[in-house]
Amino acid sequence: MEKKEKEEAEVVPMLEWYFWLAKWRVQLLGRQWNFFDVASVIVVSVLHCLALLAPFHFNWGAVWVAMALNSISGVGITLSYHRNLAHKSFKLPKWLEYFFAYCAVLGLQGSPLEWVSTHRNHHQFTDTWSDPHSPIAKGLWFSHIGWVFDYRSRFGSYEGRLNNVGDLKKQPYYIFLHYTYLFHSVALGVLLYVVGGLPFLVWGMGVRMVYMFHVTFSINSICHTWGTQVWDTGDSSRNNWLFGLLAHGEGWHNNHHAFDYSARQGLEWWQIDTTWYLIRFLQALGLATEVKLPTEAQKKRKALYNKVINKKEKLGTVGNNGKLQALK
Repeated sequence: MEKKEKEEAEVVPMLEWYFWLAKWRVQLLGRQWNFFDVASVIVVSVLHCLALLAPFHFNWGAVWVAMALNSISGVGITLSYHRNLAHKSFKLPKWLEYFFAYCAVLGLQGSPLEWVSTHRNHHQFTDTWSDPHSPIAKGLWFSHIGWVFDYRSRFGSYEGRLNNVGDLKKQPYYIFLHYTYLFHSVALGVLLYVVGGLPFLVWGMGVRMVYMFHVTFSINSICHTWGTQVWDTGDSSRNNWLFGLLAHGEGWHNNHHAFDYSARQGLEWWQIDTTWYLIRFLQALGLATEVKLPTEAQKKRKALYNKVINKKEKLGTVGNNGKLQALK
């Protein structure tokens, strides 16, 4: 008990400054903005401006660095934040789980606590006003990037935030990343500049981050607007092959909403899912365990085609004997 009280006492000062940052308000453009909203606008704007310098600071070394970091941080988000932490689709040894989570932190899309909390809310309240980024409820622009600048749309209030990630809040490592995650990207930016000058900074931070932002955000906007539906999910989720390629398999979004627990999102052999390929490799090595996949029976129950057929059979026709006969 004494140890627990000591740990809580050590965390309180950190919580207090975070609390006051969230409570700070300014009225602008018809709504209230808090510190995190304003900071998000500044960070995203600076990175976009940095990316605009890319043609003037091009070299192949910088491009390869950007591509490598995109793969590391991008797969970190899809494998760690999304499939491992948010949905518990598989288990990893703690050292490897923490490694992939750190890779995701370098994607600058929020701490593990914030990302997982937002995503779990998305699945719980899909296409309703409580969905943090629904194009159906709040419009395409808001679902794409507007929600990033609206702390209240994600968490409602400071007191109500992160109330669905108790499993992660029990782990000091994720608490540490939650309060320091921005500093890790700043450190990476400094390192890139020291090693390769402005070209490495422009491509490794500016171009990479802008690309990652819009690819990831397109899952929320485009993959709930354009694409195909093959599963009866009761929502607007779509499979979009382009973002299946660009987002390491995340574009098979209708598949994901049908079987959100699945470690594999590209369920057909031709649906490229590079995140799944890595999970499968880790499973072969004995590092990924308890890997969850939908069964054939579960697929059959969720298939949109079967729902259409079942509806037709229920409608039926009245035969000469007055009994209901199924449509052929």
